[in-house]
Amino acid sequence: MKATRADRGRFIISSFVFICFLCALASINEVRYDSLLKFGRCALANINMPCKLNASTSNTLLAQSSSSDDEIRILFGILTLPDQYQRRHFLRLIYGTQTPVGAKVDVKFVFCNLTKEDQKVLVALEIMRYDDIIILNCQENMNKGKTYTYFSSLPEMFNDKEGPNPPYHYVMKTDDDAYFRLQSLVDSLKPLPREDLYYGYVIPCPSMDPFVHYMSGMGYLISWDIVEWIKESDIPKNQLEGPEDKIFGNWMRDGHRAKNRFNAKWSMYNFPEPPTRCTHELWPDTIAVHLLKNQEKWIRTLKYFNVTDNLKPSKLYHIP
Repeated sequence: MKATRADRGRFIISSFVFICFLCALASINEVRYDSLLKFGRCALANINMPCKLNASTSNTLLAQSSSSDDEIRILFGILTLPDQYQRRHFLRLIYGTQTPVGAKVDVKFVFCNLTKEDQKVLVALEIMRYDDIIILNCQENMNKGKTYTYFSSLPEMFNDKEGPNPPYHYVMKTDDDAYFRLQSLVDSLKPLPREDLYYGYVIPCPSMDPFVHYMSGMGYLISWDIVEWIKESDIPKNQLEGPEDKIFGNWMRDGHRAKNRFNAKWSMYNFPEPPTRCTHELWPDTIAVHLLKNQEKWIRTLKYFNVTDNLKPSKLYHIP
């Protein structure tokens, strides 16, 4: 009987010690368990509803997986005019059918303030349907500061404390007569720095040195830290008028910016006709083709790159 009572006492003490150990272990791992539980609830919830996680949860999940950090974020700004409705719809087809791997590319159409009643209606409908338009607080112009307004407005527009930092690694400025192959662009950016970068097609055409002059307006890309510098520095503010892409190069020179420069020539080039020193024939190793001023040039370019090869077969249509 005494032995039984002694065994029972030892069992009670052992159980108590074990329970204390479990409590201590749970306390040490409280943040991890709480994070996993909350993440699990989010994963099982409606996938169309965003999951809001607290700071400790976000940090824990970030530590567990860094794959999202490897994805390049690009704001792809196409400078155009409010009345260019058909061109925007066409470019939505061009870029909406491209799905680059390893990057998140947000294509936006950029222009200045609306001035007509029809614009206020039609552009508003576009925004409601596509949500891909940025309207700058400026009057439309070519060489009087639109580029400055574009870049300097972005930090405030995308100031989201709950979003990624920076919101984009790179910002592109291009024209609506240029065709970019987004996967080729992304692949060329992967080995490059994400700070103090200035990327594009070096002008003048024969030059291969990105530190001599500036990048062509067919399309150039800068890192987010340069975007922030443009907003804060007095150097761009004091040089607004003149050929904007050349003026941009002056900002980089005078501000001692863009120590990392990448010349994408000859993967970027003008359409081969008419032939100039800035052109060559279409070829597979292409990032961008510029000066597609009419439908014929667009169709020739798109056919060369076989952009409809992935068209799924269906009984609903027949395209020979």
